[in-house]
Amino acid sequence: MNIRPLEAKSPPPSTIEDARFAHESEEEFARLLDFYGVRWQYEPRTFPLQRGDDGRIIEAFSPDFYLVDLDLYIELTTLKQGLVTDKHRKLRRLQELYPQIQIKLLHRRDYLSLLTKYGIGAVNEQEQMAVREVLYSASEIERRLNELGTQIAHDYAGSELLLVGVLKGVACFMADLMRHIALPVSIDFMTISSYEGDRTGAVRIVQDLSENIEGRHVLVVEDIVDTGMTLNHLMKQLGARGPASLRVCALLDKRARRLVEVPLHYVGFEVPDEFVVGYGLDYRQRFRNLPFIATVRGELPPERQRETPPK
Repeated sequence: MNIRPLEAKSPPPSTIEDARFAHESEEEFARLLDFYGVRWQYEPRTFPLQRGDDGRIIEAFSPDFYLVDLDLYIELTTLKQGLVTDKHRKLRRLQELYPQIQIKLLHRRDYLSLLTKYGIGAVNEQEQMAVREVLYSASEIERRLNELGTQIAHDYAGSELLLVGVLKGVACFMADLMRHIALPVSIDFMTISSYEGDRTGAVRIVQDLSENIEGRHVLVVEDIVDTGMTLNHLMKQLGARGPASLRVCALLDKRARRLVEVPLHYVGFEVPDEFVVGYGLDYRQRFRNLPFIATVRGELPPERQRETPPK
């Protein structure tokens, strides 16, 4: 029996403003998906399950959501066991008729496991409340890193590359970026800090490189560049060591705060003049493990916003 799903007559709603949710739990789930930057469509199509002798549809199933990037349909269950049982029956029938369709029946407790599958990891309640807006989701970061890695591999084709990371915020970015660079790659790290009591923007090297960079192609990998003062100082120091080439790859560019212009050869994303956390960036050593990049709620005390000198 060959039964095809009915296509939506018009583009399915993909924003909370456009959707007319049948139940508040659906809107809650949509807001959760928006929070993590997961693209969705609401009730995108109907799957006929049974037709009468005259060909008319007498039973059908319309999943609540379609997650675009996962190619996955989602049906939310209710608290009434009788309805849950009927949904399971329809789901089994749908999978028999449309084996190529990926669909999952979700109870409320399944939300976090779905998000983990999507690759955003676990976020505790306290962190979720502190995050105001997700600027770039885990999937967006992954796609952009793939683009950066491809471009870097093209630009350095036939060469060996040394990646120099500036700790600590660069840890996530550095580890993921190098997996997308199809070249012989070496890595090294530096730790820098401001001189105590010095407000001029001068910095000192707390942990220097273990590699000799003379005659080598060096790519400095930074988590975020804002004022440019620290990076400018660092590039002068590294340039004096005689590398064959010296470039910068920054995950985030906060151009609104730029005081010293320094060339950024590769940039992941541009961010507004707000405090951002996640994917290695922290506030008081928290939020580094968030797999997305987000702004935080409330005003942060200026003296505690950054534990390294302005970048």
